[in-house]
Amino acid sequence: MNPVTVTQDLSIISLVLHASLLAQAVMALLLVMSLFSWTYIFRKHLALRAARSQTEIFERDFWAGGDLQALYNSAVNNRHNTGALERIFESGMGEFLKARERSNDAGALLDAARRAMRAAYQREMDVLESHLPFLASVGSVSPYIGLFGTVWGIMNAFRGLSNVQQATLASVAPGIAEALVATAIGLFAAIPAVIAYNRYATEIDRLAIRFESFMEEFLNILQRQTR
Repeated sequence: MNPVTVTQDLSIISLVLHASLLAQAVMALLLVMSLFSWTYIFRKHLALRAARSQTEIFERDFWAGGDLQALYNSAVNNRHNTGALERIFESGMGEFLKARERSNDAGALLDAARRAMRAAYQREMDVLESHLPFLASVGSVSPYIGLFGTVWGIMNAFRGLSNVQQATLASVAPGIAEALVATAIGLFAAIPAVIAYNRYATEIDRLAIRFESFMEEFLNILQRQTR
């Protein structure tokens, strides 16, 4: 840590500039983690909002009583614009139609559709849950990284006092303030990540329940058609 005078500017920028190289590296790491965290937060917000909207639209079309073959053809023709639930339906319906060309066994038909939808469900959930582990890691690790920078800064501050004849609060305060900036940045990175992770995990769980409920109801409809 560079020597700090009592009259030195104690603004955040000044404190960061006068911190030791290790403390500055810790702060830079935390800021990069925070930047990535906010990027994923906004991207995940948009992705989940689109997933909810697409799910509601498809459920409305599906339960409107339209022809399943027509819905399937629409899903196939607009594959790049379909939502997660519609892709799950497309996988199940497509496998059901293929299996029906080979066999008339109701159990085999339903089992084929179930396996296809379960595989599609897992793929969609992997996409929805992407980057959530990163947010969880940022939320749990950032405070400790900031605390490490703070401890290191305080150690340097007290080491610098060894060359001072008389230690006063005014001479100690700037060094400790520099060190505490690392903890503040760590909390700045952690708190939004934790809030976003908890919110998005809850929203994804709700979507997962809707997907699973649809899969069961759709299998019931296919079962009635095979009779």
